[in-house]
Formats: sequence, structure tokens, C-alpha cells
Amino acid sequence: PSGDGQPEALPWVSCRSWQESISLKELQSRGVCLLKLQVSSQRTGLYGRLLVTLEPRRGGSAGVLPSNSFTSGDIVGLYGAAHEGGQLASGILTRITQKSVTVAFDESQDLQLDLDRESSYRLLKLANDVTYKRLKAALVALKKFHSGPASPLIELIFHGSAPSPAGDIGPLVLFNAALDPSQKEAVLFALSQKELAIIHGPPGTGKTTTLVEIILQAVKQGLKVLCCAPSNIAVDNLVERLAHWKQRILRLGHPARLLESIQQHSLDAVLARSDSTQIVADIRKDIDQILVRPGVPVWLKRKEGGREKERKNERVLRSLSQPGASADGPLKLLPESHFDVVVIDECAQALEASCWIPLLKARKCILAGDHKQLPPTIVSHKAAQAGLSRSLMERLAEEQGASAVRMLTVQYRMHQAIMRWASEVMYGGQLDAHPSVAGHLLRDLPGVAATEETGIPLLLVDTAGCGLLELEDHDEQSRGNPGEVRLVTLHVQALVDAGVQAGDIAVITPYNLQVDLLRQSLAQRHPELEIRSVDGFQGREKEAVVLSLVRSNRKGEVGFLAEDRRINVAVTRARRHVAVVCDSRTVLNHAFLKTLVDYFTEHGEVRTAFEYLDDIVPENYSHEASQSHSQAAKPRGPASARPPGRPPGGQQEGGLQAASRRRRGPNEGQWSRGARGLDPAGSAEHGRRRAKPGGRSPCSGWDGRGHSAWVPSRLFCLSFPLASVTPLSPGRAAPAAPAEEDFDTLLSAAMKADSTCAFAKCSASVVTLGQLCQLCGHRYCLSHHLPEVHGCGEKARAHARQRISREGVLYAGSGTKDRSLDPAKRAQLQSKLDRKLGELSRQRTSRRKERGT
Repeated sequence: PSGDGQPEALPWVSCRSWQESISLKELQSRGVCLLKLQVSSQRTGLYGRLLVTLEPRRGGSAGVLPSNSFTSGDIVGLYGAAHEGGQLASGILTRITQKSVTVAFDESQDLQLDLDRESSYRLLKLANDVTYKRLKAALVALKKFHSGPASPLIELIFHGSAPSPAGDIGPLVLFNAALDPSQKEAVLFALSQKELAIIHGPPGTGKTTTLVEIILQAVKQGLKVLCCAPSNIAVDNLVERLAHWKQRILRLGHPARLLESIQQHSLDAVLARSDSTQIVADIRKDIDQILVRPGVPVWLKRKEGGREKERKNERVLRSLSQPGASADGPLKLLPESHFDVVVIDECAQALEASCWIPLLKARKCILAGDHKQLPPTIVSHKAAQAGLSRSLMERLAEEQGASAVRMLTVQYRMHQAIMRWASEVMYGGQLDAHPSVAGHLLRDLPGVAATEETGIPLLLVDTAGCGLLELEDHDEQSRGNPGEVRLVTLHVQALVDAGVQAGDIAVITPYNLQVDLLRQSLAQRHPELEIRSVDGFQGREKEAVVLSLVRSNRKGEVGFLAEDRRINVAVTRARRHVAVVCDSRTVLNHAFLKTLVDYFTEHGEVRTAFEYLDDIVPENYSHEASQSHSQAAKPRGPASARPPGRPPGGQQEGGLQAASRRRRGPNEGQWSRGARGLDPAGSAEHGRRRAKPGGRSPCSGWDGRGHSAWVPSRLFCLSFPLASVTPLSPGRAAPAAPAEEDFDTLLSAAMKADSTCAFAKCSASVVTLGQLCQLCGHRYCLSHHLPEVHGCGEKARAHARQRISREGVLYAGSGTKDRSLDPAKRAQLQSKLDRKLGELSRQRTSRRKERGT
């Protein structure tokens, strides 16, 4: 989705209305058009189809395609460069990379393209109403259905009839002897049911493996099985797994939409291998020669064309009877009761209407999927709220319960710490991690070093109180967070530096604007890194997942992060490591997100963004000398960053120090030293205490209005006696508190400590001539205020180097400050400018048309 509840899909409109109402440049900015392309190659492939590869014209931006929403299987139109140029042909997109796109065109279109480098073309994603027509036809057929193979199933699902008694299938000899007990039970249950069986497979539990076993056993019993899924990749995955067992498989669908590894099982490939193919080709050649002769009657052309179609249908029927499910596809040539079982994989992601296209063709159905993950994408928000987004599997699982559902309980993907959260909040605590994955970490991969990042399964990077607020694109109803982009970039780099392959890492975020910002920051440096929206990554897995939640605002709004299943999908994509970057103060306003933050806080490592970025100024920073910090509070261009795991000041931690920091919560880091006065002795209990984000630990501060925030070293929590939280300089003992809790005495002691030089063994007053060190936040007398004197020399040198590299000046105030925009903000403004120019262009076009009429 591109925003709160708005999926990245366009309504079904004609290509002509697009061209008349929207400029080409704006179409490209929306990701549905590619301009200024040239033909780099063309060849014959995919069983007679013409494959054309196009790439950006030379002289452009390094020959890289702009950001777009094109994917394999899309229907696209090819046009000349001119805006008024008509469509040259339509085809199926087969492959797209960062630098080229390949399209398959049917031979019937007789496409002639110019390979001249000066010739320019454009591709436009076309609307496809075929799916809509098929859904409507299926619902009409269901409404009129009176008798047929699916009658018992319809009675069970819609009219509440009792299911037939389970059959006795006897002992089975499994094809896959490695199935776990829950998988074996699911296989036996699915085979014994007469009308309906539902296989609930949570992430990583081997749902496809179980489904393959069910299909193989059904075929062994002599049953004919029709397998379907809402996506081509899900069907291709089933075909690959079934082909491993040397089964006779026929894959329906356009070859351009299939994986190359399974194209040999497509209907086109089967027909190409049949004995009659060459005979039909020779007959067709003779017919073509006859039909081109002048004076041939029209009725003869129709007659010969009908004979050729009849011969082709005969070949298709033979192929189908030897082992898309729609009524207007190849299956229309088969008898109504040809299939015995319909299997629908990933059923929880399919519209119920689409499921009824194949379900009407058999007496029994087996539905597999996970209705605790994302439902089908619905363009209309109103239709989704009215119930269209509720899948058939979700509805039947709730209505039928245990009588029709078997759940797989052993998962083979995630570290047990990652799995346990999903198991507890989504699956009733029923999941168990297989011993082979229960304890695996990134450091166990070949070539990966043992570092802080590779040795933990759960990491929470909290931005609460850091001022890293979200930005919103009102036109596209999407959101981004440049601050989180910087944090994600640093963490990904730390993983790569440790030896983790970029191809084993996924960066996931709920918002498309954030996807674009992340790609701008990471794609060029790590081209193998996969950066996608949560919705686009369902069904996938990676060794490490970095999740950016984006939302950070003072109102505490989480938008469509409130969809529990979306967060479940994001977290359960990971095998060995999950890093969540979020503003805990914002996301804790939602109960489900609070369970995630609480779990990571309890069972993982928690860091604050202050540990990664040196130039962060807290949101609630307010001190008597805060005016001297006003310059630091302004955006200062690209921030210098400190590598994760390294303390301030540039000094490398020893092993004991690093281990100690891993045990600390984020609030006990650089910006919370003042809170350490709560436990000045540094007891072991204090070292073991883990801070709770969002102001739920003694080490977080409150802004006086009930909102928590990370506090600098000289901002104090009003919930505790002032003397107990006064920051202590090195070597200075805490003022002794009186025996009785006398507020005036405590206040006097705190004021005395604050008016004395923070340098050890110095008792000079700093009330009048004291100097505040901006590096450590302490006040010193004139004799000790220099950073080199009181111990901040290394920090001062690092800060100077950062300023010189950032601003190009030797000292503060010299030269001209670099006032260039942040790259993320520049990209957002450029997008808005392009849309505005497109609107003005359409207005001028409409005025010219009015004057012409």
C-alpha cells in the first residue's frame, strides 16, 4: 500500500483515458510508464513469441530505469516516442532489472521495430479487466448453480449442511518420510474428508511441503487434481515441487508469466512437443498461401480458419486429458465432472469470488494458507470494510472450527526468539521451533564474523525523543522518515561489514515513500539488497530483516500499522535476525504494537538512536543555556554517524565493556548519564536492569506532561528527588542526602552541586563565569572549561572533523555553510514539482482543445 489503507493499484481505466488526462511524465512518476527507451535486442523465444529487450537511451542517468511498479506478468503497451503516437503492440512483461525490461509479443501482431539507437519508445502498463469479468461470471454461475459436482460443497458452505463422515483411507506410504507429526496428521485429515479440508500453515511450518504430499497421495489414488493459487509464483512453486517427484504436470497460463525453470510443463511446451505440431504447422503454412491469393471468397477464409482452430482444440484436449481454471480458458474443453479435487494454495490471499472459479469444477476442495497474515488487496476501501477483503479460508476457519481445520505447529524458518512473539500473539502459543533452527544466528553463517549485530536475534533501535519525525506526502498519501533511513543504512552496513551477504538481508517498511527513500540510500551501494513494502514481501524469507515502522509524531498516530497481520508478516520473514527501527513513544499507543516493543525489550537488545547518530538533538531539550544549542538544533545536512557498537569519543570498547553495554538498556547510554545518579554505586543489579522504551524505566525522563523522552545529561526526571539525579562528574561523590526527606534541604544540595565546577577536586563557583561544555553537558570554571583540560578533547577533535567535512569550514562561523537540501526532502519536493507541471500541462492542453472546437 502507498498509504493508510490505500493499496498501490490504479482503478481499471482505459489506456486512452490515461493518455488524455495525465501527462506522460506524471505517469512515469507514478511508476506505470517508462519513457525514452531504445531496443537493445530482439529474438524469438517462448514458443514462437517475439522477445524484445528495451533499455534507457544513452545519455540519460547512467542507463538506469526510473523507480516503477512494473513486475513480471504485467500487460504492457508499446508506443512510439510521440505523445500522439498510437499503440504499436501489447505484450506480457517477462523480466525487469534496474537497467532493462523484456517484453514478449505474440507473433500474430507482426511487430516491426527499429534497432536504430535514435529511435525512442515508451512502455505503459495497461489495465486488465479480464479478471473482473471472470469473477463476475463465477458469481453468476454460483448463483444459478443447481446440480453438478460441487453441489455437496455448496450445501456445506452456504446452507449449513453437515459434512459427510470421514472416509477410511488406510495406512499410507509417504512420499516424504521426513514429515513431522502435525504435517502427517494434516495429510491424513485432508485425504479422509469428503467435501472440505483446511490446512492452516503459519510462517515456516512447511505448508507447501504438506500440500505436495497431499497432492501426490491423491494422484496415487487415481484422483484428478486441479491446483490453483492467487499468484503465478505460488503456482510455479507447486509445479517445481511436484516435478521433483516426476509427476505428469500441465501448467496453464501464458509462458511469459511462468518461471523459466517450469516452462517445460506449460501448455505451449506440451503442444510444441506433440507429434501433430509439425503437421499443423505445415497445414497452416498452406492455408496462409491460399488465403493471400486474390479473389478467395470470405466464406472460404472463415471455413479454413475454423478448421485450423478445431485441429488446435483437439491437440489441447489431448494434452489436458493426459495427466487458468476459468470457464473461458482451455479447461472449457473438458467435461464438467473431470476433476475430483481442487487444491487452492495461499487461499487466505485470494478473493472468495476468485476461489469459486475452480471450486465449481469438483466435489471436494482443500484450502491451504494462513489467515493470520495479510488478506487479499482490495482497491476500494469501502468494499474492503464491507467484507470483500475477508477471504473464503478465513470465513470457513471461523465458521467450521476444528471440524474442518488442521494447523501445522512445527516451524523450520525462525530462531525461537523470533518465532515466540508471533506464536504468542497470533497462534495461541502452539508453534515450536525445530531444533535445526531454534538457535541459529547470523554469526553461524559461513564467512560471517561474531559481532554484536550478528550475535543477537532481536534488536530494537528506538528513536523516541530523538526528533526523527516522519514526513508526509499528502498527494500520494504516503509517509517517510529520513531519520530512520539513516539508522537502517548504518545497521545494514554493520551487517555487511560483518560478512553477511547483502542478498541475505531484506529491508521492509509499510510505506512506499519510505521504500523510495531507502532505495535512494542503499540500492546503489548494495544492489543485491532487497527493499520492499511489507505487502510485497509476503511469502518470502531472508536471513536478516530490518523493519522500519516510519511513524513518529506527537499525536501518537500509527495509521495502518494498526493492521496486526501486516506486522506479523514483517517480523516472520526473518530466519536469524530481526531489527526493528521505530519510535516507541508513538507505536506504544497501539496495543498490538506495544506487545512487539515489550517483547523486544524483554528478550532482545534495545538501543537508542543516540548510539548511532551524533547530531541528534532531543525533542524536549530545554536548559537555561539552550540558546547556545539553537544552532545544533537546526538541520545541518548529512549527519556524521558513529558505527554501531562504538562508544562516544572514538575510543574502542574492550570485550568486557562491550558485553556490559549489551546488557544495558538504551536509556543508560550517552544521553542519560544524569539518570545514573539513581544507582551511583553501579551495582550489579543496575547493570542487569533493562530499560523500557517509552518512559517505563527509572532511566527515562518525563517532560512534565506525562510524555516520556530520552533526556540529556543535565535534564532531570521530575519524578525523583533532585539530589538523586544530579549528574556526577568523574571522581565527585554524590551529596549526602539528609536522614529525613526534607525537600528544601534536597533542593539546596542540588543547587550547590550544580553551581560548582564539574571538574574533579575543583570547588570554584560557576554561577557567574561558568562555561557549559556542549560535548558533555557539564558546567566548568574558566580554568577547566576547555575540552582538552576537563577530558573532552577527543570528542572536540571528532566534532571539529565532522563540522569540517559537513560544512567545509575550519571553525564555526568561517566560510559559507552548506545549505543544500537533505536528499530525501529534495526527492519529495521534486516529485511535487513534477506533479504540478503535469497539471499545468493538462490545463494548457484542455484550453487548446476548447479553442479548437
